[in-house]
Amino acid sequence: MRLTSILVAAAAAFVSTSALADGHLPDLGGKEVVIVTENAYPPLQFVDGDGNAVGWEYDAMAEIAARLNITVTYENISWDAMIASVSQGQFDMGMTGITIREDRAEVVDFSDAYMRSEMVMLVRGDETRFEDAAGFGADADLLIGAQPGTTPFYVGIYEVLDGDEANSRMQLFETFGAGVEALKTGDVDLVLTDGTAGNGYVEASEGGLKIVGGPLGTEDFGFIFPKGSDLVEPMNAAIAAMQADGTMDALNTKWFLDYKIGQ
Repeated sequence: MRLTSILVAAAAAFVSTSALADGHLPDLGGKEVVIVTENAYPPLQFVDGDGNAVGWEYDAMAEIAARLNITVTYENISWDAMIASVSQGQFDMGMTGITIREDRAEVVDFSDAYMRSEMVMLVRGDETRFEDAAGFGADADLLIGAQPGTTPFYVGIYEVLDGDEANSRMQLFETFGAGVEALKTGDVDLVLTDGTAGNGYVEASEGGLKIVGGPLGTEDFGFIFPKGSDLVEPMNAAIAAMQADGTMDALNTKWFLDYKIGQ
């Protein structure tokens, strides 16, 4: 899949649902906002070679903080605890490429989508045993890697494998990056990811990784908040304004075209 198609799809995902009528954004008066993230999903958020937490989401939040006049503090947590911790009010907001889903919306509030991407099949560059999901599913010797509870896990189980969430062909990893490393070393044969991260890994691999088959569906990413949070509407207004003035396009260019994972 061409990276340009991801960026076009991303642009189509933004909606101007809550910008104020006069075009101005609300001033939150320096409100302190504690945001939790995983720092394990490049290029959205990760720790670079110098030990700095960086990525598309960090840049977007810096811009949102300036526009809304909020003071942001970041905390780190594992993926499997993130949605529950935000739901329980331990943090004001969560960000880590979280797919907007109805079951999750029962326990947290989502912002409007800030990005749309397609689920793709990431494999080693020399892979010839299968070319699509059906071919992978038919070979009982092949293994897939994913984080439990993530969209790649459920797509892998229900669209690639047999629908059994206990299927031994699904190998579980604590982070997305660990699954990619297992793919590189041959411990698993497939990792599912959204096209943004997948294309970044392919570009950085110098032939070591590739994407096969067609997309397995689209996913919209949103920030999460405790139910009833008064941050949702201002965040939506900022997202809409940044899309309208080209800021989101600039971030897409920086992180999905100019940046190579592993620099």
